[in-house]
Amino acid sequence: MTQELMLGAVAYDQKVVPIWEGIREYFRGAPVEMDVVLFLNYEAQVNALLAGKIDIAWNTNLAYVRTFHATHGACRVLALRDTDVAFFTILVGRAGAFSGVEDVRGRTLALGSADSAQAAIMPVHYLTQQGLRPGEDVTLLRFDSDVGKHGDTGRSEREALAAVLDGRADVAAVGAASWDVFVRTGEVPPGQLAPFWTSPPYSHCNFTAMPSLNAEVADAWVTHLRAMDWQQPEHRRILELEGLREWLGPHVDGYADVFAAVEEQGIAARW
Repeated sequence: MTQELMLGAVAYDQKVVPIWEGIREYFRGAPVEMDVVLFLNYEAQVNALLAGKIDIAWNTNLAYVRTFHATHGACRVLALRDTDVAFFTILVGRAGAFSGVEDVRGRTLALGSADSAQAAIMPVHYLTQQGLRPGEDVTLLRFDSDVGKHGDTGRSEREALAAVLDGRADVAAVGAASWDVFVRTGEVPPGQLAPFWTSPPYSHCNFTAMPSLNAEVADAWVTHLRAMDWQQPEHRRILELEGLREWLGPHVDGYADVFAAVEEQGIAARW
């Protein structure tokens, strides 16, 4: 008998609907089918997962960390995008004005939403590792727009870059993937801004399930998910929208820095 899982995702952009409609259609007729419920923020999604109202959550790294702590480590990572395994934050400033991270000392750094790993949490973590004390050695200018969506909209990163362009900040922290999109779409004025530092890699989104989900059912769902093929046009359309070429199995080592950053900054306690 065909089984159906309920998956949760956050509606951070209009493209979210065709993405999940496409994936749901891809699973039609599979041994384990799926349906999708959309949430307006990750807090509601994680709460629904913990309450058993959904079976799987398409979580950001921060949402995964919070689920991990809430389940005392018992939750299960099912799969990631190939683009989630090595995610990067970059520092961007006026072209030619900076040569390395030490040049940020005594300057103003624009950060994205407080719940954005790529634009706020991880840059603070890595700058601290570099011997800079954010808030003391570096003045922070925060743009807490779209809080609850964990930076998925890119709005706060756009605001951080705008602050550099208009002189309110010297440097902006943005995700490398977001920067690539902004450059490709012409949102960054040519020749005015340039990246000058790249963080170590860390992992981003994943499919998170509760330990109560039947392992055979979960494995069958993952097997079908990972069978999506870039070479098939009907699959490629969905994969391109979601920003990947291949679904991968669980890779959890890349979350170590995220866990450390959340603990250092006391973020989990402010859920």
